[in-house]
Amino acid sequence: VRQCYYQSETKFPKMVFGSETEVPLGQPLSSASGVSHGSGTNLNLSSHGDENTTEYRIKAADKSGKKTISLWHDVTLVHVDPATDRPTPYLNFVCEIPKFSRKKYEIATDEVGNFIKQDEKKGVLREFKKGDIFFNYGCLPRTWEDPTFVHPDAEGCRGDNDPVDVCEIGSRIIGTGEIRPTKVLGILCMIDEGEADWKVVTIDAEDKWAPFLNDIDDVEKLLPGTLSAIREWFRTYKIPDGKPPNVFGLDEKFMDKHYALEIIKECNHAWKDLITGEKERSLENCDPEVKGLVRKLSKSNLVDLAINDDDDAPNF
Repeated sequence: VRQCYYQSETKFPKMVFGSETEVPLGQPLSSASGVSHGSGTNLNLSSHGDENTTEYRIKAADKSGKKTISLWHDVTLVHVDPATDRPTPYLNFVCEIPKFSRKKYEIATDEVGNFIKQDEKKGVLREFKKGDIFFNYGCLPRTWEDPTFVHPDAEGCRGDNDPVDVCEIGSRIIGTGEIRPTKVLGILCMIDEGEADWKVVTIDAEDKWAPFLNDIDDVEKLLPGTLSAIREWFRTYKIPDGKPPNVFGLDEKFMDKHYALEIIKECNHAWKDLITGEKERSLENCDPEVKGLVRKLSKSNLVDLAINDDDDAPNF
C-alpha cells in the first residue's frame, strides 16, 4: 500500500508581518459572515459537564452565546487589533494548559465545535505525571501538521495530525481557552513516537519581557536556562508513563524566528488544504490509516466560511 508521505520544496508567497512599530499592509480580517475572530475580545468561554470527567468541555461562543466558535478553525492565525480591526505583527495563541498546572487539556480536533477537553486514554483522564508544566502550553489556530507530509528536517517523520504546539514563556498564567497575541521567537523539532511535533516558542505581546525578546538568541541571552529547561521537559515528561525519552531533530537546536515562521506558514497552508477538502481529495490511493486520520478531523464549523475571508489576511 502506498504510504503517501511526501517531502515538499514548494515556495509559498512571502509572509507579511509588520515590525514592532509598523502595522502590516492588508485588508481588515472581519467578514460579513462573522465567522473569523481576530482576537478573544468578542468571545465567551463556558464550562459544560462535570470537571474531572470525560464529558467535561470548555466551549467558546460569540458574545450573544448563540454561535459556537471553533478555537481551531474560526480564530485567525494573525492577531487583529480589536480597536482598529487591523492585523498586527503578532500571532494568536490558544492556551490549552496553563502554566503551573498538569491536566492535559487539548482542543478536540475530531469533535464538532472543537471544544477543549481533558485528554483521556481508555477512559482514564490524563495528567502530566512528571508534574506541573512551567510555561503556558497550547496551539496556533488555523494550522495543521499534515500526517502525509515529511519535512526534510524532521528525521523522516510525518506530521502529528494536530495544530502546531506553542510554549508561551511569559510571566502571566493564561487560562484554558484564552486567546492571547504573541510574538514568535523560535521553534524546536521534537520527534514524538515517530511523528514530527514542532514546538513554537512565543511570548505574550503584553509581557514585560516582550520588548526585549525578538528572536531565539534573545531568550538565551536574557533568560538563560529557559530553552534548555523546555527541551528537558519534553525529553522526559513521558518517562513516568514507562515510555522512553523523546528525541529531537536539528541537533536538538532551537531554530530562530525566521525558521519558525516558515514552519508556521507551511502548516497554515496545510490547514487550508484540509478545510477546503483538497487534502482529502488527494488521498484516494493512500494508506487507509492516513485516510482515517484526515477524515476523523472535524471541519463542520467551516460550512459558511467565505472563500474570500481568509484571503483578506496577511499572506502566508
